[in-house]
Amino acid sequence: MMQSDAQGGLAERINDAAAPVSDAASAVIFYSIRIGEVDLPLVVVWLIVAATVFTFYFRFINLRGFAHALRLVVRRRARHEGDGEISHFEALSSALSGTVGLGNIASVPVAIALGGPGAVFWMIVAGFLGMTSKFAECALAVKYRRTKPDGTVIGGPMFYIEAVFSRRGLKTLGKFAAVFFAIMTIGASVSVFQVNQSYAQLSNVTGVTAPLAYGVIVSALVAVVILGGIRNIARVTRVLVPFMGALYLAAGWLIILLNIDAAPAAVAAIFKGAFGLEAAGGGIVGALVNGVQRATYSSEAGVGSAAIAHAAVRTKEPLTEGYVALLEPFIDTVVVCATTALVIIMTGAHEPYLYVPRSEIVGIEITSAAFGSAFSWYPYVLLVSVILFAFSTLIAWAYYGAQAAAYLFGATRAVDVTFKLTLCALLSTGAAIHLSSIISFIDSMLFGMCIPNIIALYLLLPELKRDVRRYEAAHFAPKAGKTGDAPAGT
Repeated sequence: MMQSDAQGGLAERINDAAAPVSDAASAVIFYSIRIGEVDLPLVVVWLIVAATVFTFYFRFINLRGFAHALRLVVRRRARHEGDGEISHFEALSSALSGTVGLGNIASVPVAIALGGPGAVFWMIVAGFLGMTSKFAECALAVKYRRTKPDGTVIGGPMFYIEAVFSRRGLKTLGKFAAVFFAIMTIGASVSVFQVNQSYAQLSNVTGVTAPLAYGVIVSALVAVVILGGIRNIARVTRVLVPFMGALYLAAGWLIILLNIDAAPAAVAAIFKGAFGLEAAGGGIVGALVNGVQRATYSSEAGVGSAAIAHAAVRTKEPLTEGYVALLEPFIDTVVVCATTALVIIMTGAHEPYLYVPRSEIVGIEITSAAFGSAFSWYPYVLLVSVILFAFSTLIAWAYYGAQAAAYLFGATRAVDVTFKLTLCALLSTGAAIHLSSIISFIDSMLFGMCIPNIIALYLLLPELKRDVRRYEAAHFAPKAGKTGDAPAGT
């Protein structure tokens, strides 16, 4: 009891200290305008408009390049194909480990509860458009990455942000924007939410109450993986991501099949809500805002985070990784998030929470109830998925933060190890204390990353379009006869 009281007091002191900073960051990053009954954060508009512009600018490359992307992922290539540390598949797995996480499980029901079933439609649309944002940022991250003498790679949007401003005679502004991006990345890498929510599901399902022990164990396992660098992370994620995805999707699709009679009504509810035929929850605006915001949180398209992982790919042609990266929002949002949404709507697990006040919204409890409606033991399957999703997100974001720290303080072993150990120490507290203010601050940093990233992408669009034309002429023309990495020197 004394320990519980002490932990509660510590949580309150940390929250009290962090609240002013958190509130200030949220007020700036999530500045909103009121539309009817819905608050519309301008940063969400910033991301979805950019994704739409990019999709039209590159003539729906997310559709035209989809099959090519699949071929790049599944084909085996020789190790001498170019600089870098990991394969296309490993880069995709590493990046997916950062986006396919609790957002797919815990936040999708929040979007449905706040915006109604129609939010699912706009979530999928936003994920589809976000595929092009991922294409652009990941291709450019490979193009502007740095390779150290030992063959290791340091890369990410901070390099192309700095470069594009510098070329326009704005070197100081470019450096400031890149440093701002790196600082936001480090802040977002403290993913205590993943530890906290995975422990919450463990406690709910098993009754275990050992938050400190859980936090220490999880952070220790994260340390073991991330101290080995991106190659070690890739070895783990190339096994973990397909396994956890298959486990979760198999469970979800089985429940959908068991409730297939409810499919027509579920689809009708999604379309009815998406186009404002259901006035509750803010109508079309409420459905659109909540769906787009959920897709943005989940896929991180336009944020620039995944570009850090993709920058380490082993290739001599940057555009190949752009094509591979566009698969990420499709898998994350169109497949995984949509599966979660259908399970929830078809089982009716969301109905008790539909359009309730925001303060009464729950997340993972709705998903757990939906899975548990089929078989009483399904929450245990969900528990395994939650822990795997949380762990994979933690190791991916630890790498993102380490790359940002390398940009700020130097790409040395001392900086890398110091950052990772400090991060793991912070993560170990995640299950023991509820850090609402810190979590809000971390979310602000995540979305803060997209501000300099999107500006740089707009400035680099003409350059990237020239690269796309060259690549398509070499690989998509009938005479090419093959696909893959471009010849050396291109």
